[in-house]
Amino acid sequence: MNAPGKIVFIVLDSLGIGEAPDAAAYGDAGSNTIGHTADAVGGLALPNMQRLGLGNIAPILGVPPVPEPEGCFGKMQEVSKGKDSTTGHWEISGIIVTQDFPYYPHGFPAEVIEKFLSAANLRGVLGNRPASGTQIIEELGDEHVRTGFPIVYTSGDSVFQIAAHEDVIPLKDLYRICQAARDNVLVGNHAVGRVIARPFIGTSGNYVRTANRRDFSLQAPGTTVLDLLSRNGIPTVSIGKIDDLFSGRGLREKIHTHSNAEGIEEIVRRSSGMDHGFIMTNLVDFDMLYGHRQDAEGMAKAIEYFDGHLPRIFETVKGNDILMITADHGNDPTDNSTDHSREYVPLLTFSKTGKKGVNLGVRKTFADAGKTIAEYFSVNGGKIAGTSFLSAIQ
Repeated sequence: MNAPGKIVFIVLDSLGIGEAPDAAAYGDAGSNTIGHTADAVGGLALPNMQRLGLGNIAPILGVPPVPEPEGCFGKMQEVSKGKDSTTGHWEISGIIVTQDFPYYPHGFPAEVIEKFLSAANLRGVLGNRPASGTQIIEELGDEHVRTGFPIVYTSGDSVFQIAAHEDVIPLKDLYRICQAARDNVLVGNHAVGRVIARPFIGTSGNYVRTANRRDFSLQAPGTTVLDLLSRNGIPTVSIGKIDDLFSGRGLREKIHTHSNAEGIEEIVRRSSGMDHGFIMTNLVDFDMLYGHRQDAEGMAKAIEYFDGHLPRIFETVKGNDILMITADHGNDPTDNSTDHSREYVPLLTFSKTGKKGVNLGVRKTFADAGKTIAEYFSVNGGKIAGTSFLSAIQ
């Protein structure tokens, strides 16, 4: 192989491609985010991912398999416990999470709330139960504005979410409150995967969440491929919530974005200006705006929007550069649940000088992606899990 160029790694947040073998254990039997989205809208038009082999991975209405894909294709199975962004991204990076995070289907116990009030210097909270984020701000927004108490809620994921109106609790204060919860409250037996700031704006009856969400994750419990790249002087750039999920570790440059559209623009800009290094992006709209809100039509439009801009990304992939596209879990918008779903995730790769049409099969762990990245850059991948598929695509 010639000297390595760059890898552009894109996580399409929540775009699973069919139930995992253990889906039933998570209440997700039959889930299929991409497939069911296509069925719900009468078919998807994804000519660019189809060219790479997306339709060769699994049946997708409107995206038939092609006889000679221009990329390599397969799917990956998660082996870590859980089905959220934190475990998904950690496993992609080479860490297998063997112990699941805690969940709170009945809300957080009094000891957690009391400790939170003390750590964040608050007089009270509202909510404290599992809820849809849009519904709970509609229900409790007026009381929040009147009292100044933040709205605390959770979901089927291991999360402690704090919603606040930006005019009532300014962003800097909301982020401070979240950091206090992360550092001093949600630790030990209550160490949830993420503390999430959920700011909103608007007036009574018209509250709307803003794009100023921030995730405060645990530190990854081991060496990641980002750590390996950083230690070896390989430039690393994160786009979207990657920085939050890895607590900034192993990242030289961190770019926060507010939408898929902004994320795509940053991918094109950064990839165009980089000859050597690693760019990792999370495009969160699929999950945040459509999966959690059970909006199959919106999900379909978002997938097609990404596909429509893929040629611009292709143009930035030169020589032996590699483009990798995958997901971190599912979030089926047709399953009558606002929670994530335990699914396989698609795996697509593209390189101008690499192999074409290789079926990568079913990868036994998301960590195969991280191992492949480590081998491409010749860093010590022995410290992370997974099996590289680099020789299959180059």
